[in-house]
Amino acid sequence: MEGIIISYRGSHKTQNTNQMIIKADGVETREKASELLKKEIIWKTPTGKEIKGVILAEHGNRGALRAKFERGLPGQALGTKVDIK
Repeated sequence: MEGIIISYRGSHKTQNTNQMIIKADGVETREKASELLKKEIIWKTPTGKEIKGVILAEHGNRGALRAKFERGLPGQALGTKVDIK
């Protein structure tokens, strides 16, 4: 399954670079999003390295997901695809 990185998790004052908001393909409700909890997620850098993470929770009622990566992602990651295992 694939998804798209929407934005960083944060407020108007802070930004967590290792936590991202992700929209998965075909997931439109909170109930479908809850089925993907605890799954592994991988983002590939343009050089081919992989940064791994885990889906922690749902985000909102439209099926978005909150994922935590092992290290912070760069700004170039916004709008790119991730693989959900």
